[in-house]
Amino acid sequence: MKRLIAALFLGSAATLAMASPGKDLHALFDAEWQRGLRDDPVSSSYMGDARFNDRWADYTLANLQDQRKKDAAALAKLRTIRRAGLSEADRLNYDLFETGYRARVEAAPFHDYLIPFDSSSGVQTLSELALSLPFRTVKDYSDWIRRMETLDTFMDQNITLMRTGIKEGWVAPKIILRRTLDQVRAQIVADPEKSPWYTPFASMPATIPAAEQQQLRERARKAIAGVVVPQYRRYEQFFGQDYLPHARETVGASALPNGSAYYAILARKFTTTGMTPDQIHALGHAEVRRIRGEMEAIIAKQGFKGTFDEFLTFLRSDAQFQIRDPKALMEAYQALSKRIDPELPKLFGKMPRMPYGVRAIPDTSAPTSTTAYYQPPATDGSRAGYYFVNLHKPETRPTYEMEALSLHEAVPGHHFQIALAMELGDLPEFRRNGGYTAFVEGWGLYAESLGDEMGMYRDPYSKFGQLTYEMWRAVRLVVDTGMHAKGWSRDQAIAFFKANAAKSENDIVNEIDRYIGWPGQALAYKIGELKIKELRARATKMLGSRFDVRAFHDVVLGSGALPLDVLERQVDAWIAREQKRKK
Repeated sequence: MKRLIAALFLGSAATLAMASPGKDLHALFDAEWQRGLRDDPVSSSYMGDARFNDRWADYTLANLQDQRKKDAAALAKLRTIRRAGLSEADRLNYDLFETGYRARVEAAPFHDYLIPFDSSSGVQTLSELALSLPFRTVKDYSDWIRRMETLDTFMDQNITLMRTGIKEGWVAPKIILRRTLDQVRAQIVADPEKSPWYTPFASMPATIPAAEQQQLRERARKAIAGVVVPQYRRYEQFFGQDYLPHARETVGASALPNGSAYYAILARKFTTTGMTPDQIHALGHAEVRRIRGEMEAIIAKQGFKGTFDEFLTFLRSDAQFQIRDPKALMEAYQALSKRIDPELPKLFGKMPRMPYGVRAIPDTSAPTSTTAYYQPPATDGSRAGYYFVNLHKPETRPTYEMEALSLHEAVPGHHFQIALAMELGDLPEFRRNGGYTAFVEGWGLYAESLGDEMGMYRDPYSKFGQLTYEMWRAVRLVVDTGMHAKGWSRDQAIAFFKANAAKSENDIVNEIDRYIGWPGQALAYKIGELKIKELRARATKMLGSRFDVRAFHDVVLGSGALPLDVLERQVDAWIAREQKRKK
């Protein structure tokens, strides 16, 4: 559900011969984008396109297989367009579109759609969509009710996929299922008004007459009691009785059919490089050693007399690093965001117009969710971006991590980069609203390192927290490849993480389980960050005193998310222009 799926643009050979390559290219972009919106209504809703707010995706096996055929047809269609006849900008658009569709086609032989969930998304988290929808009109509420009323069909399709997965050997690890079951059970309530699906009806706008409000609430209660709760009860039963006995005891993707090849493809996809799992594993160990040295220097400077492990225990357990009240923790995150905002002009020439807010991760998913995440704005500007923070067990959310976390998830991290990309009006939609994980998450991690230049990390413990977050991403390179390519156990991965990072055990376990359920994604962060730092160092060396960090950042963010090799070409071209301009 997080991935948009594309569509086939048809045209006769005669038309192709007569039309301009640029027009053909953008017609293909538009047709593919519209098919993606139709085929993935949930993603469409998240982006603010309300046309499909009353429906779910078609998760029938036949339709999913058909979509993969259309992906291949779209790639073939692209290759009939004469690239040499395109403008420089459209040649870049062409190359990026081709990269994305080639990755889809390359992944087509692997049936990962037979595992239609992970620890953070799936039917168990659908109710969270309500947090991103506008509820202003009767139609807004009726659309949501219609989604509840048709949940049975969507649930049937998910269960059918999973039954097929059992037959083919495409099944999830048991450890992920146990967490998913807890999320499913949170949806099973006796009182419909206690359901997270009912949240939009708790407070309705006065522009809707009271009588109509009452009718909508009654329809919602009926849908929750008659469809939503029974479907989740059925899903729980299926999970426990049918799926769980067939789930994998193993945690690595290599245990799936042709799993080693599958994971190698995921590594290339998420890093946008040709690096192998073995190369990534070795890089991770090298980064862990480097960052460990910086961390030990801070420990020594603080005069701490114990071991590294004892210092980590001190950080995890000392009351001075804990806020035990969820409300106070939220207020601290909000205050921190306000402290960061005024520092941004020091490092950036162009600022996003779209604001962002801070919200709590919903209670239904907070116990198994990560520390925080970012949700982009609606494409039509009707909803701001949001930085979601986890207030569950607030004592496990140490204060020394808060600065780095906020720089990554909000500004100048994800909100800054994504909002700017969405404001690039001359780009096709797939570029304004799409992305490459290595760029997006690499930028987020790079943004954490900018804290020093923004006057953050004045407290040595906060600086240690920033290094902890950098270490966290370096550890990911080791444990993700370790579990999915080298046969590491879950306990082995947890132990390696605990030995090298000061994150709480609760966070570490959640993180490891996330990597188990989403192979390869965790590799993108550190590799993307290292590339951006490499390019900045190159520009600094080649331009010397003429290097302008604000201009550098504007170039990095000025074309939206890019594969790392394309980003490198963009920065090198900027360096060359600057060298000529300033001679």
